[in-house]
Amino acid sequence: MTHSALLTDLYQLTMLQGYWHEGMAETAVFELFVRRLPPDRNFLIAAGLEQALDYLEKLRFSATELDYLRQTGLFDDAFLATLRDFRFQGDVDAMPEGSLFFANEPILRVTAPLPQAQLVETRLINLLQFQTLIASKAARCVFAAPGKRLVDFGLRRAHGSEAGLLAARAAYLAGFIGTSNVLAGQRFGIPVFGTMAHSYIMAHDDELAAFRGFARSQPHNVVLLIDTYDTLAAVDKVIALAEELARDGIRIKAVRIDSGDLGELARAVRTKLDAAGWSEIGIFASGDLDEYRLAELHDAPIDGFGVGTKLTTSSDAPYLNCAYKLQEYAGVPRRKVSKGKQTWPGAKQVYRHYDAQGRLDHDVLTTADDHLEGQALLQPVMRQGKRLQPPESLVGIRDRIAAQLGRLPQALKRLDTRTDYPVAIAPALHRLTEETDRRMGLLP
Repeated sequence: MTHSALLTDLYQLTMLQGYWHEGMAETAVFELFVRRLPPDRNFLIAAGLEQALDYLEKLRFSATELDYLRQTGLFDDAFLATLRDFRFQGDVDAMPEGSLFFANEPILRVTAPLPQAQLVETRLINLLQFQTLIASKAARCVFAAPGKRLVDFGLRRAHGSEAGLLAARAAYLAGFIGTSNVLAGQRFGIPVFGTMAHSYIMAHDDELAAFRGFARSQPHNVVLLIDTYDTLAAVDKVIALAEELARDGIRIKAVRIDSGDLGELARAVRTKLDAAGWSEIGIFASGDLDEYRLAELHDAPIDGFGVGTKLTTSSDAPYLNCAYKLQEYAGVPRRKVSKGKQTWPGAKQVYRHYDAQGRLDHDVLTTADDHLEGQALLQPVMRQGKRLQPPESLVGIRDRIAAQLGRLPQALKRLDTRTDYPVAIAPALHRLTEETDRRMGLLP
């Protein structure tokens, strides 16, 4: 991941100089939340906390970066000198990575001197909103294709290398079995999967020769792409080759279909393979897939899917209405009251409640010092700039997500029906809001 302190918006730095000139360095509380869920989204999955904490721990200004800022002519030398020793030394409370959450619920709270809490806004939103977006999309794909093996195929269409890496991570957390992204495999320990491209077939003068060459080169990973020319004619070649390879102990694991009517072709391919006695050869499909298309293909005899472009770009909801807002400064609660962008003041906590069957029932949003019944979702993860626990394993996060998705009410799992999950506002938060508005002169 990129760790440059300059990976931020200019106004973060101009505000820092303003704070410095005015001597404003008392403790501030900022919270990161999503104002509204995207269309057809009934829940979100918090993801990216590991990268956020890593960023906060490593945040530094290099001499080269300070030289660049000096050259802009926007900053005082005396102010820039203070950045040489800049470190994030604040506290962070957050929902554990993989937590399900809903609109207006803070998933991360930063408590730090105002300049430190301010500077990190852009990168925290950048890291958390993207993986949250992709993990939430991937979970919908998992719901749409129960029992199927899903693999991330999205690197080539991702909006940059970091996006491709983090999308692979987020999809794996949400239940995909792996990725085609080799660097994501090396960096995160995600299983990697891959077959061949149409160019491999086209580079050979004969399709069967291409299948044979690949199978003997990759005897433990024989998945053959069969739709370069005539898909059903290619199946006949696969059957003939399967018999040849079997004599040498090489097994064809699957065939892949990447175009055409995937459901119809899969049924015809399955019929041919079964009739020839090769029922153990699986069928893998790819090509412009998302959760809606996966749901349409639910009954097709397809064992797994490669999901790429529409996952990695979250094509139907390519951004979250994410915010990182000041909630308290110098011990005084603050809130924004702009129309359509109002915030609840003060540091907050979210309490989750479950019904008698163990399913999510409702949440309560309240002040951080209002201790209520229920499961408190925000937990301490960093104190004085140091994380409290080592990085959590991806397997542990996957298990948390799987368990929480299993506790979702059925209505919240639907792909194209909006169901609002109840998030109640506690009396303590209502009182604080009224007190804040009165102090700000908004109420008599």
